[in-house]
Amino acid sequence: MPNTVVDYFTYTPVHGAPEAAAVLFAAVAVISTIQIMKTDSARWFYILVGTAVAESLGYIFRSVCINHISLGLFICMNLCLLLPPNALALFNYKVLAEIARQSNVSESRFYLRPRFIVWFFFASDVFSFLLQSTGASMTADDDMVASGRWICIGGLSIQLVFLTSFVVLVALIMRDPRYAVLEGDKDGAGKGSKMHVLWTVHATTALIYIRSIYRLVEFIDGYGGDIYSAEWAFYVFDSIMILLAFIVYIVVFLGRYFPRKQIGRLESYELDHTSDI
Repeated sequence: MPNTVVDYFTYTPVHGAPEAAAVLFAAVAVISTIQIMKTDSARWFYILVGTAVAESLGYIFRSVCINHISLGLFICMNLCLLLPPNALALFNYKVLAEIARQSNVSESRFYLRPRFIVWFFFASDVFSFLLQSTGASMTADDDMVASGRWICIGGLSIQLVFLTSFVVLVALIMRDPRYAVLEGDKDGAGKGSKMHVLWTVHATTALIYIRSIYRLVEFIDGYGGDIYSAEWAFYVFDSIMILLAFIVYIVVFLGRYFPRKQIGRLESYELDHTSDI
């Protein structure tokens, strides 16, 4: 059973970095909450707030672990830092599903129907989440490290496969003029600002993808391996990638494109869309 900080981390974690990260992600949560409230955005935007809070808690646990390590704290830290990107992916899935729903396209391709997008990717996200959370909790036990590592590898691999599938769907909707975003600034075609929204989804998905590849390689390398033991790699390819994703969400705040009340706009768009056909 590990007893010291080095036993758990395989290195001595630096002071200052986890505290700074905790403050930054807490600030992200506050800013996102203010943006959501000011624009009266749809309630599912609070996924961003919850994810930022979880990240902040993860770094608080990491800071505490440096001075007062314990198995429980180490597990909580791993769960809070490993799982939140799944919620960011879920947020992007919801954005795409909302575009499909609002556009009210009579779509013959089942994989572009709003219900399929939501439930298919939601189910994949939950499955990946469960695998990663189970594996992460097992890696804290010496007798279960190997099994937990492979379970995490399976969960991360599934996440990457579905993220790739999602990027393909985003590209299809981006190219199809029948799909539009009804609120926000207009683009050159006079439609809703679909391109602004989908390029944001592309950018944040790419950052999540980079982070997931890093985590996958880290687990393949193994507990105590060169990648796992390189603390700088954790902050560069995990912390900074997720923080950059949040910065994109804040700068190009999508809440103005998805306000809570859109009934009138939806009816208006449906009439216009029908007349174009």
